[in-house]
Amino acid sequence: MSAATGRALAAVMERVAVTAAEAGHRFPLYADPADGRWTTTGRGSWTGGFWAGLLWLRARYTGAESDRLAAAACTARLAPWAGADTATRGLIFWYGTAAAGDDAEAAAIRARAAGACLAACDPDLGILPWGDALGGPRLLARVDAVSGTVPLLAGAGPGGPAAAASHLHRHLDLCLGRSGGTDDDASAWFRPALRFETDTARWRPCADPPPGWSRGRAWLLLAVADAMLRPAGAAGDPARLADAAALLLTRGALLTGPPVPPADTALPDGPRDTSAAAITAVALLKLARTPGPRAEQYALRGAEILDRLIGSHLTGGGGGRPAGMLLDGCYDAAARSAVRHELVWGDFFLALGLAALHGLVDITRV
Repeated sequence: MSAATGRALAAVMERVAVTAAEAGHRFPLYADPADGRWTTTGRGSWTGGFWAGLLWLRARYTGAESDRLAAAACTARLAPWAGADTATRGLIFWYGTAAAGDDAEAAAIRARAAGACLAACDPDLGILPWGDALGGPRLLARVDAVSGTVPLLAGAGPGGPAAAASHLHRHLDLCLGRSGGTDDDASAWFRPALRFETDTARWRPCADPPPGWSRGRAWLLLAVADAMLRPAGAAGDPARLADAAALLLTRGALLTGPPVPPADTALPDGPRDTSAAAITAVALLKLARTPGPRAEQYALRGAEILDRLIGSHLTGGGGGRPAGMLLDGCYDAAARSAVRHELVWGDFFLALGLAALHGLVDITRV
């Protein structure tokens, strides 16, 4: 903890209040770096849970009943997504409710979503399929379908922990290039998305997102860290999880690379992605809570990344834009969409990391 991280947390929490006033009943997605104005969505899409999570973090920070009610109302607006055919329900309902603590309504919404996800798991493929609610092919395995989904499924009652373990380990097999059931070069070590072809019963890597997608590596590390924090047996083989974490941290350069990576590591001079950095920082803070000789190294690296984010990418106010904006997040580099913007999930993971450093949340439970 430091005075700088305390000031940064205060600025981010004030930014949440400003955003809430601007967004109203809509969900913020990304904000213009010049003036801080948000592009919003009516239903929240896959990012809605991060906005609800930010509101819950603000409620914890202020202790105000009005902030708790605002967070609860936002979470309730996510309820229609519980039955949607999308594996991003892990992102929506885990991160949208985990910071709510013992709030009964948030827990009930999370339980409904968890049960629906468990029912939608495909036992033959061993995963909760990506789904078609957001468009595109349904039978995908994607790294952003694992974060949040593992703890969500693990809490789904009987059958939940086994489904969570299967979902995670099947993605590790496919995305880390360890499965023979694919139609590509088996030497490729990281594949963020693969499509199942029913005519050949094989998985084929997708061109988008590309293998160098830095946020993909961060999402998968976060999922592994969450699994390693589950009770023994709740998320599969601990040794395989440790190996996957080591691969992502070393070969993926999450432990030794630049604190804020390029959005695509194959394009080192392209836009960077502070949201990938914030996700990685939270994953490292979680890994620091797991047994092992490198816990202190993980904690220091997580704190280093957070320090870089607040020192070089967080606005301090002035210049026509509000304080507390985490800039230089990249929504979609290939489409040139919001490539240097404030992203709602980047804000969430920055806030979560800072809140954990200051004892506002238990990082092992959010």
